[in-house]
Amino acid sequence: MAYKWKNKTEVDEAVVVVMNSMDKDPDLSPWLFRTIQAAIDDSDPELGTYFLQEIKIHAPEAMRWFLE
Repeated sequence: MAYKWKNKTEVDEAVVVVMNSMDKDPDLSPWLFRTIQAAIDDSDPELGTYFLQEIKIHAPEAMRWFLE
């Protein structure tokens, strides 16, 4: 079952997880990537857009994982 964001607070928490992950390793784990991608796909599009905006600000090195 995919993770679905309900509000911006949940998105902010995901951004922090990505930031912390990128601090430890320049590559996201496949599990984390699939989980975040599923959340982007399954959540309100505004929350997906918000996630990408926040990643661009706080963890720009992670953008390569989410650009398609």
